[in-house]
Amino acid sequence: MVRFKNRWLLIEFIPLTVDGNATYLPSEGLNGKYIWSALKESVLANFGDTGWGAVGTSLTVRVARDHHRIAWGAVTLLKKVQGKTYIPNVIHVSGTIKHAQLAAIAHNREAVAKLRALSNLPAMYQSKYDDYLETSMKEIDELQD
Repeated sequence: MVRFKNRWLLIEFIPLTVDGNATYLPSEGLNGKYIWSALKESVLANFGDTGWGAVGTSLTVRVARDHHRIAWGAVTLLKKVQGKTYIPNVIHVSGTIKHAQLAAIAHNREAVAKLRALSNLPAMYQSKYDDYLETSMKEIDELQD
């Protein structure tokens, strides 16, 4: 028996402000339903019905290994989600959810470290980023295949 092989795409959506600058604060109101809808539109616009036929049946938070490049390309070409402009950043592509989770945790730690460095605060300073890091680690660990 052959198992269905997937690819997990870890994607960061960086919101743009009205003046075109990127902001690295968490985005409000962005959820999987809106992202999936925008991604479907991007696949159809850039790869047509053939592209959507290839990835549409397996596209959830993962995609079939054979067609993951179509989903990756559509994410890269995505400009707006629910009328707001974002820069999609594919951080990691993995064959297992565990490796995607580890990459997400490492990315969150790096992002918090960069924000702390920009704020010139002492290393032991407790901030809202500590709460964000702890919450995001719990959410990532709760993901199941």
